[in-house]
Amino acid sequence: MKQKIVLSVVFFILSIFFSFSFSQTARIQVIHNSADIAADSVDIYLDGALLLDNFKFRSATGYIDAPAGVLLNIGVAPANSSSVNDTLKNFQVTLTEGDTYVAIADGVLNPANYASNPDGKSTAFTLFVKDMARESALDTSKVDFFVLHGATDAPTVDILARGVGKLVDNAAYGDITSYLEVNPQSYSLDITPGGDDNTVVTSVLADLKGLNGGSAVVFASGFLDPAANQNGAAFGVFAALANGTVVQFEPTARLQVIHNSADIAADSVDVYLNGNLLLNNFGFRKATPFINAPAGELLNIGVAPANSTSANDTLKNFPVTLSAGGTYVAIADGVLNPANYASNPDGKSTAFTLFVKDMARESALDKNNVEFFVLHGSTDAPAVDILARGAGTLVQNVSYGDISEYISVPPSSYSLDITPAGNNSAIVTSLNADLSGLKGETATVFASGFLNPSGNENGPGFGVFAALANGTVVQFGTLTGVENSKNSIPTSFNLNQNYPNPFNPSTKITYSIPKSSYVSLKIYNVLGQEVAALVNQQQNAGSYAVNFDASSLSSGIYLYRIQAGSFVSTKKMTLLK
Repeated sequence: MKQKIVLSVVFFILSIFFSFSFSQTARIQVIHNSADIAADSVDIYLDGALLLDNFKFRSATGYIDAPAGVLLNIGVAPANSSSVNDTLKNFQVTLTEGDTYVAIADGVLNPANYASNPDGKSTAFTLFVKDMARESALDTSKVDFFVLHGATDAPTVDILARGVGKLVDNAAYGDITSYLEVNPQSYSLDITPGGDDNTVVTSVLADLKGLNGGSAVVFASGFLDPAANQNGAAFGVFAALANGTVVQFEPTARLQVIHNSADIAADSVDVYLNGNLLLNNFGFRKATPFINAPAGELLNIGVAPANSTSANDTLKNFPVTLSAGGTYVAIADGVLNPANYASNPDGKSTAFTLFVKDMARESALDKNNVEFFVLHGSTDAPAVDILARGAGTLVQNVSYGDISEYISVPPSSYSLDITPAGNNSAIVTSLNADLSGLKGETATVFASGFLNPSGNENGPGFGVFAALANGTVVQFGTLTGVENSKNSIPTSFNLNQNYPNPFNPSTKITYSIPKSSYVSLKIYNVLGQEVAALVNQQQNAGSYAVNFDASSLSSGIYLYRIQAGSFVSTKKMTLLK
């Protein structure tokens, strides 16, 4: 507080001095963004006179009047310097009358002592100057800001605002953007390597609410790798407002929470985050959408009975630290008192816990497919395999608590057989997984409930569910037969993309017909020559799957064509041997 009062007095005196002493003035804001540990606090001199005393790293002045039309000498000295003779660096600047500037001190005093810039940019201590700066937004309903890449050891980056678009494209260290004009609200910003928007380096929450009509300087600051940079300040993103206030954009991660504990005492729970109620009366087999969560700090996730009065009522607490820019799915599973429930046949602990999947996906990497991972979350079920008929084994030898890698499949309807691990001839249950309509989306598929409810406090029976990224949870239907994959009559004709594709040597082709039709399904090469006839008969309404074995064919592109009544459709597939 004392420093702020002193600086305010200094600015007031200087502004009076400048206004009386010089007929020409400009407006300038100064920001200290040099992460050099020797420059944590500096004195700044203007033409030999002390302008800023003990000016701290990541601090900013408000806009002040400065002489224009004359050559100015801006000197930077160690904190508590005795005179201008102590300056470490001097910069000569001439300001234009009536113009507005932001001057940002950045870089390091001795680059040899710090990591070099990955793009070969000089990291020597310098002033980055933005002219035609704005003390307020041009549109009073907006917030105006520009961005400086000011992290010496960070590569070229893009900055994306989720749901809005790309704000910054290919900015290297020292680059300053033009002004951006946005609505005053909160934005989730993903910082990615330049040209690679799928790899999130870090994410921050930019809260611009209440800043309508205002302006800001957004600057990347600190080191990506402090250990290689004299243990200097870690990377962060900050905003300097026109009045000199500096705020940090809080690092965030993305988190989805799924309730899969079949314990009857946990049918509905309250979930606390760092003592604050996050989810009220959160039901079994429910999921949140992906939400922002604090990153880079130890979080305490507490689970309490429904209608709890405070975090003091929690039954279990889990310490979790999320990485900035990371995406996670946390699944509550197990039982509160394992002694009251059947033990796991593979000897796995069934105590109430959080299973966490990192590097989760909110959308599919392959926008033409559906991508999902599988959690075995049924405490009394043994290790299993999961087979998709006509497509192969999706999951092999997973026991309770195991989480698979992501699986990418075309958006179609699949018949799944769950078998004991290593014994695919004994089907425990068969399910219909309808993934049609989920093109480009992701899901968490989880086994849930008890194989033997009577041995588990008459808890919920076994089932397989899918939680979508938006929080919707759907159950996979149980098949009553083993020959086809339809639970209901299709409403339209459809020919699906074969799976797998590319393939070697066999693949599965699925299609559906809403009424009895004469069906022809044939394979052609790129010259239009027929190479195989898979179906040539009258068929009832339903969904069908046909295996195509191309062992006798050479690698290349093939076409498969269906004709059912007046419906005709052709798709392409690739054989790779």
